This record gives sequence, C-alpha cells and structure tokens, in this order.
Amino acid sequence: MAKIDLKYGRSLIPFEYDEEGFEVLAGTSSEQPLSDIEIGQKLDAPIGSERIEEIVNSGASVLLVVPDATRETACGQVVNLLVRRLIANGTAVSDISIIFATGIHRRVTETEKQHLLTPFIAQRIKTIDHDAGNPLKIFRVGVTSGGIPVELNWTLTEFDHVVLIGGVSFHYFAGFTGGRKLVCPGLASSRTISETHKLAFDCESRSRRAGVGTGLLDGNTVHEAFMEGTALVNPSFAINTIVSEAGEAVDLFCGDWKASHRAACEAYAAKHTIRIREKRPFVIASCGGYPHDINMIQAHKTLEAASHACSEGGTIILLAECEDGLGRSDFLEWFDVAESDALAAKLCERYQVNGQTAWSLLRMAERFEIRIVSSLEESSIRRMRLKTFNVASGERNRFENDSPGYFITSGAKSAFRS
Repeated sequence: MAKIDLKYGRSLIPFEYDEEGFEVLAGTSSEQPLSDIEIGQKLDAPIGSERIEEIVNSGASVLLVVPDATRETACGQVVNLLVRRLIANGTAVSDISIIFATGIHRRVTETEKQHLLTPFIAQRIKTIDHDAGNPLKIFRVGVTSGGIPVELNWTLTEFDHVVLIGGVSFHYFAGFTGGRKLVCPGLASSRTISETHKLAFDCESRSRRAGVGTGLLDGNTVHEAFMEGTALVNPSFAINTIVSEAGEAVDLFCGDWKASHRAACEAYAAKHTIRIREKRPFVIASCGGYPHDINMIQAHKTLEAASHACSEGGTIILLAECEDGLGRSDFLEWFDVAESDALAAKLCERYQVNGQTAWSLLRMAERFEIRIVSSLEESSIRRMRLKTFNVASGERNRFENDSPGYFITSGAKSAFRS
C-alpha cells in the first residue's frame, strides 16, 4: 500500500491506498523559492512599465494594497523588499501605508498582520482595515459600462501612488485571483461587490453564466467588471506572485497592473492545469491546508475543483478544517430550501454573494455524495446536505482497488481538465 499525507488546517492526515486504483493529482512541486536577490532582479525588469523607483518620486506617498488572511501569497517577503526599496529611493516611512483588501471578509487580526507582513513591517508601517459596509469610508468613483456603481475605499484617494501586491491562483468564477481583485472587489463597497459578483449567475437558466469559470478571462463578465472598476483608480504598479504549496514565492510578475497580471495568469495556468484521462467515481481532496480551508466558504473552492474530476453520482471526501467556521454567520440560512433550484430562485429575488456560494455547494451535494472531514458542527454539516467522514479509525484511511479514484493534494490551487 502506498502512503500519502494530505494537508488539513495546520496539520496532516495520513492515507494508505492501492496505486493500481488511485492516482495522485498534484500541481508543480519541484520549484525552488525565489531568493531576495532573485525577487530584486524581477523588480528591476517590470512588464510594460518603468521600475518602481522611476515611478515613485522622492517625497511621494504610497499605498500598498495586500490580501487578507484567506490568501497565501508570500506577501511578507515581497512587501519587506519593496518598502526597503522605496525608503532607499527617498520615500519617508510616514508616507507609506498598507491596506488589507478584505472585501466582505472579516478584518485581519493583529496576529495575522504579523504573519502576512512580517513583524518588521507590521511594527513600522501604518496598516489600514477596509470595511465594505461603512459608507463614511466609501466614495463613488464612477460606473461600469454595464451600469454597476463603482464604490471604493476613500483611502485610495489619499495617496500619490497605489501599488497592488498579491498572488495569482485559479478562481472558480473570476478566472484568477490577484491583480484587479485587490481593488475591485477587495476595496469595494458591499453594493459594488454584490453587483459585480451577481454577474456570475444567470437568473434565466438559474445556473452559472456562460463564459464565467476557472481559468477564464476573455469574455468573462465578472473579470471584465473588476477590470473596469480598477481602471478608475489606475494603480501605478503591481506585483503578482505565484507560490508553492509551502506558501513561498516561486515566480513573480511585476509592472503595469494589467500586463503583469495577465502574464502571471498565463504562467500559473500552464503549471497548475492538470489533465486527467477520465473522471473517477471516488475523489479525496485536500484544500491544501490553512488558509485555504480557513472556513467553509473558502473550502468550497476545492469542492468546485474536485467536482471536475469526479464522475456524476460519485463520492467526494473533502478535508477542510474550517477553524473560522462557515465564514459568514448567515451562510446556513440559504440552505432552508428543498433543493438548489429553489435556492437559485431565492438568489435571483435577493442576491447576496454568499448565497451564490451556497447555491454552488448545494448543487454539488445533489450531484455527488460529499463527505467532509472538518471541525464544523454536525448539525451545520447536515444542513448543507453533506455527511461527515471520520478519520479516527485507521481502517477508514485505507482505500483498496474496489473503486478507482483520485487524491487531490491542493484543490484550492488546481484546475482539472479532461
């Protein structure tokens, strides 16, 4: 029997399996992390723009936009090096601030700030929290071509330069994370976030809108709305990382906020799109551990990926600790319906971002038997139409060749194509 350890929160769960019946699906894992010198070399060769030192003049103020605790982007290493560059170029420490692009997620804790930015930066550079529901901190920039109001954090107007620093990975309806998402929806109002996310759902078919999906940018209405919203701010510079499963930067694309993000997306897709010969009736999927399984709303992204590797009516076992619970206190309310079509109707009457996540989850629960290894309460799991999977017994972690399947090592970061 072969053995594999799958990430679960901040720990590992061991499994034994018959190699004749199971195949491990994993992205590129042999890449070496970038050294500080290598990152410096990439910052010296930006895509479609001048170097950051040539853009930011001495005495100018700079706002660094970074992801929240639900993302793993090697942000700390990059921010540390960038701040040192800016200071050496004549920017005063007091003229640099960092804002967390939380969207409608919860605020970043002080401990998380230390982890995301490194203690050196967190103690020396002012940090700002975004609140999508606070109208006193929001201003209207304009509207998209589709008529969506673009309302963003007022802080974006208070600095001479806005620099985006984030990571790129797959996103199940925006195509990819990173880049423009740091501004819209990351620093947008609840209203703008809701209206742009609503573009992913087609109320006529009560399903995902055509052209919207993992790895898709061209013709993706959600991505296009995000681009329009961010263009109204027109960031001065962007840095996009690609990280390993250990969370270390293995590649970096910087420069013009549009061109560098597109280049990063193409590179990421080339390395993390996994071709499968066939769908199989049994899939065991890890989100990739913390922070990808920090809550159920984030862990759902791995279910979305795993569904493309599982045959209809098959079984998916999801490893998702969910130390922060569901991700929203009102998330379970969406499941007070008979089936996914009724939830879709409810969603079209009163759209909310997390309602679409609930619809997607319920739709998959109707197509597959989903069993979850989690710290969530049993009552919450049943309400979402899922079942628990108990790994306390070693026998439950042994899989013989009676039903061919896949192990997915990092579902939050992979896309599967047949």
